[in-house]
This record gives sequence, C-alpha cells and structure tokens, in this order.
Amino acid sequence: MSHTEKVSDDWRVATEESFDLAEGPVWDPLRERLLWVDIRRGTVLVGELHDDGTISIEDRVRTPSMVGAVAVSEAGGWILAGERGILTRSAAGQLSEGPVILAADSGRRLNDGKVDPAGRFVVGTLKVDESPTTSERLVVVQPDGRLEDLDSDLSLSNGLGWSPDGSVLYSIDTIPRTVYARDYDASTGTAGPRRVVIQLDDGVHPDGMCVDADGQLWIAIWGGGEVRRYSPDGELTRTISVPAPHTTCVTFAGPELATMVITTATKDLGDDDLARHPLSGRLFSVDAGVRGLPAAWWSGLPPAGLPA
Repeated sequence: MSHTEKVSDDWRVATEESFDLAEGPVWDPLRERLLWVDIRRGTVLVGELHDDGTISIEDRVRTPSMVGAVAVSEAGGWILAGERGILTRSAAGQLSEGPVILAADSGRRLNDGKVDPAGRFVVGTLKVDESPTTSERLVVVQPDGRLEDLDSDLSLSNGLGWSPDGSVLYSIDTIPRTVYARDYDASTGTAGPRRVVIQLDDGVHPDGMCVDADGQLWIAIWGGGEVRRYSPDGELTRTISVPAPHTTCVTFAGPELATMVITTATKDLGDDDLARHPLSGRLFSVDAGVRGLPAAWWSGLPPAGLPA
C-alpha cells in the first residue's frame, strides 16, 4: 500500500448544536442550503453554509417518526426515508405518505438513502435493536412507486454512492465491514452482480459515504472519528480525523462543492465518552482540497395511487 496521508488539524466545528444521530448531509445548489437528518429525533435540518465553514440552522422540519435520509427535487420538494416507508414533502411544505417498504411489526427502519443518476431514490434497511440479521434490504423506489430489491441479504445497509459517470453503484454493509461495487444501469435502476471492493479490518465500521469528482470514495468510520478516502480499487489514500468518535457521513457542499461536511453522533456515547469528546454530535467542515459530485435531483413520485 502506498503512503497514506493522515490529516487531523484542518477541521472546523460547523454547528453550535450537537445531534443525537446526524446523518445523510446533502447539498441543494439551487437554494444553496445543506440538508441533513437527526434520525432518532425524526428531524430534517436545513442549514446555510457560511464562508468561514460554519453552518447556521435556518429550518428544522419534524416528521411523524424516525427519518433515515432526505433528498431534494429540482423544484424544492423532498423525498424522505421515513421509519417504515417513503415520505414526500412538497416545496410548499406539505408532507405526504409514499410507498410503504417495511411492515409495522418488522422491528426495522429505513436507513441511508440517495438518489441515483436518473432520479430514483435508493434506500436500505436495518434492525432497530441491532440484533444479528442477514435479511436487510437495499431497495430502488421506481418513478411509478414500485419497489425493487437490489439486495435482500444485508446485515445493516448503509452508505451509498455512484461513480462520476453513474455506471457503478457503491454500497456499504456495516456489520461485515464491507463496501460493494456493482455495475449500474441508470436507465432502468437495475444492477449487475455485486463485488467486494473494500473489506475493512475488525473493529472498523464503515457508515455513510460519498464519491468525489475524481471518483474517490470517502467513507465515515463509526467509532473511529475519521473519514477515509479510498480509490475505486480499494486502496486507502487519505484519512481525515475529527474530535468526535462517531462519524456518520460525509458530503461536499458550497457553490463549488469544495467544502467537505462531516456529520457525527452522540448516540451510544456514555458520560465519560462525552466528557472526553465534548464536540461529539456536531457537524464539521473541512477544506480537503478536492471537490464533490453534485447530488442528482430526485425525479418525483405520482401524487396519488401509490401501491401499498
């Protein structure tokens, strides 16, 4: 393995507020706002990114239960990974229910989700009590509301990302510490066989991720207080550390997509942990010297008649 650059001194504390389980940051370039979720509090946060790397919270939208992820349409509507199914929010703020993905008694919830290059929402599931399972799903929500499984044998479906040309889907299964890649057909939302591109060491838990403009994978390491950059063939080339052990996800924000934003959590940290890491749960910003890829716009769902 080639030399790995480790950086720990170029982060900035971006938010004054800390969050229980901040996740899924996404940049909306038309409205110039950063959106993210606080999963267990069922809240979507909307923030303004300032030139100094700080983020001021401009709005917070509460949902009926937990919320795993948010994505944005060009018109300003949202699609949300609700606890059991899809929620949509119009640009005017009207919240509606979409397709139901999980049964009420499943003990599961929706987790990380992103929009594919053609505008479909792709979202995974996890077991709420974190008990062992190999039946978690990665689901494509088609534009007509149909649901199609890409995977149904996961342990904890997590971060997602696409290569710059949209032809490769990367996906994370946290418990086995695996990052998969598969050929992806954006015209249909179908994928080829998955292959392992990164197998992390014992005790190293990959969480959320994004892909930069050079096609490099940036992966948040839960419990490690760091974001790692890997090449598409799995070589670790850079690590950025922040003073919050539960790093959850990463994206690039700002007009030039040049500001890295890292979300973190206080979940599962005891009083002693929080005393040692008082900045846990904050968002951090980093000038990482690279640029991100613009998030694809969510293409929308029919306003009525969605299948159950």
